[in-house]
Amino acid sequence: MRHCHSPLYVSHGISDETEGLKQALSLARNNHAPLKVLVVCPEFPKEFPDYRRKYEESLIAQVEASVNATKQAIKLGEGTVDISIELVSDKTPATRIIQYLLQHGHDLLIKEAEPRDGAGSGFRAIDMELLRQCPSPIWLCRPILYSRHHIRVAVAVDPESSEPAADALSKRLLELSRSLADSCSGELHIISCWDYPFESFLRGSPWVKMSEAQITEAVLNPQEEHRFLLDGLIKGSGISGDYRVHHVRGKAEDRIPEFVADQKVDILVMGTVARTGIPGFIIGNTAENIVQKLSCSLMALKPPGFVSPVKAY
Repeated sequence: MRHCHSPLYVSHGISDETEGLKQALSLARNNHAPLKVLVVCPEFPKEFPDYRRKYEESLIAQVEASVNATKQAIKLGEGTVDISIELVSDKTPATRIIQYLLQHGHDLLIKEAEPRDGAGSGFRAIDMELLRQCPSPIWLCRPILYSRHHIRVAVAVDPESSEPAADALSKRLLELSRSLADSCSGELHIISCWDYPFESFLRGSPWVKMSEAQITEAVLNPQEEHRFLLDGLIKGSGISGDYRVHHVRGKAEDRIPEFVADQKVDILVMGTVARTGIPGFIIGNTAENIVQKLSCSLMALKPPGFVSPVKAY
């Protein structure tokens, strides 16, 4: 994936994070970018000041071990990626992460998705806070157990969104996912959902006096209009290469997670609908419902003009 110049990888420093680091280091290598690793931990108890340094050193040592193991696993030569590690502690980790990102101008946040107890899908509280509040793209990683040449990338777009910045966001989603797919399997899956919820009423109501041909036309018109807008959006994005368009009928919050599972998608790229131009942390209901059903890695983007409620200082 191109277009990334200063990625930030977030670690807790308490477990093996080789899988997330594989994706972060591979991305940094492909973009000829340095990788900052930020270790975020709780504030150490003030009553034990003598042990704080040892505690923090142990966290950094764990991260260094994970980085070295990952470099060997992906055959990353020494000096290929400039890697630096820093530790911060805070009672509100999501806020501190976003502040650090803003202060240092990072253009992508990468972290392993927090494990869900007994559940393989959805995201926990800290990840949802980052999805709602972080202004930069966010890559929430889950393990991918095969080579990048077999990684399947999909992007979800809505050509009919009424959000003023939606067209720019959709084109950016297509451009970024195209670049990401090129560094993986090479094939990009584009999914967009349309629906006509009144069909059952038209067919089942005793008060509706319409022929079968009229009902069929009423259903086909929004489908064709949506596909026309979708094709125009894809063309306007300027992407090329190998891609497949999946024009799916149904609610996006249901059909996109189904598609991801059926097609064994490894990374889904999508936007979160947020207010633009004023501080806010609204993730659209549809987007929130989708991400809570996902079991794959997620790359999430905000619309242009999104203002995070978290300030740098």
